[in-house]
Amino acid sequence: MPSENDPSLQPAALNLTAGSEYGPEARGFQGIPGIARAANGRLWSTWYAGAKTEAPDNYVVLATSADDGQTWSEVKAVIAPEGDVRAYDPTIWIDPQGKLWWFYAQSYLYWDGRSGVWAVTTEDPENENPKWSEPRRLVDGIMMNKPTVLANGDWLLPASIWAYEPTEGSVKPGGESALPKPGAHAYRTRDQGKTFEYAGGVTVPNHSADEHMIVERKDGSWWMLVRNKDGIVESVSTDEGKTWPKVVKSAIPHIVTRFFIRRIKSGKLLLVKHNPSMDRAWLAEAVLTANAPERSHLTAYLSDDDGKTWAGGLLLDERQRVSYPDGDQADDGRIFITYDFDRRGAREILFAVFTEEDVLAGKLVSEGARLRAMINKTG
Repeated sequence: MPSENDPSLQPAALNLTAGSEYGPEARGFQGIPGIARAANGRLWSTWYAGAKTEAPDNYVVLATSADDGQTWSEVKAVIAPEGDVRAYDPTIWIDPQGKLWWFYAQSYLYWDGRSGVWAVTTEDPENENPKWSEPRRLVDGIMMNKPTVLANGDWLLPASIWAYEPTEGSVKPGGESALPKPGAHAYRTRDQGKTFEYAGGVTVPNHSADEHMIVERKDGSWWMLVRNKDGIVESVSTDEGKTWPKVVKSAIPHIVTRFFIRRIKSGKLLLVKHNPSMDRAWLAEAVLTANAPERSHLTAYLSDDDGKTWAGGLLLDERQRVSYPDGDQADDGRIFITYDFDRRGAREILFAVFTEEDVLAGKLVSEGARLRAMINKTG
């Protein structure tokens, strides 16, 4: 097993007084955002940054808004591990009890073959300056997508182990034999995050950073969608994760990047994905061809039959280099989707606000809906 002296297993300090070393001028790279909305409307946004690119100097940051996203704070909190340990791929989530979870990954050098899902939490996400817990390591892997709450109240964490070779010099005491099995995995908690148990997973062929999400269908099955080099592949477990069939290519066309799927308050599924030119054929259930190569035309769709068919198509941002959607929903039904644009150039963290009505209309028709709203820009 890995040594407890492994620096990647040590908690990084939560910095609530970040200085200029983490300011806009220092962030030559930023992206991969997440968003959450507290009961009183306070919005929280997270992403990760660094001097130039994805590297050992990466750290995760947190910003907030008290006016529905009209204005945002600069960085309110930073988690920056010491030495050659990087913090990256964060996500933020408010659980059914109202606690905010700020998740992030921590790895030695770029990729050490194991990484780890860490979290800090607060019981008071409605406060601009809440009291935070100490960082806690939950499971091996990377979890950049939100947990799934099952019908019985349990949670599933989608944590993946990349099948990439570890960065040279990154494997710590215990060696290669101590590394967990690559793949898209699920961990279950039956006690609201106090403990976690392994709930199964799949090996992903033609892998490309197994960024996956899990939906509990109305028949009780667990539908796992995973990014790979073909776009999106899928597997469905009908026995609560005990067994997962071999993954197959999904009918949902996509490029090689993160997507977002979530059951919303109406019971429908919301899907936010890149919109290649063949989406029209996909919606018409026609034969599909190859994926388009660009990360562009980020678009929202809805399904009321657990993903068998999709409707609508609200274009959120047509530009190239938009990517990595994440979202949350307000009690009034409004949907908040965040994403990034041009991580090394414009370095924008953006969000959109819309409703189901807007998605089905394919344009903004609801009062207060917004597109390309800015959270943070350093370029």
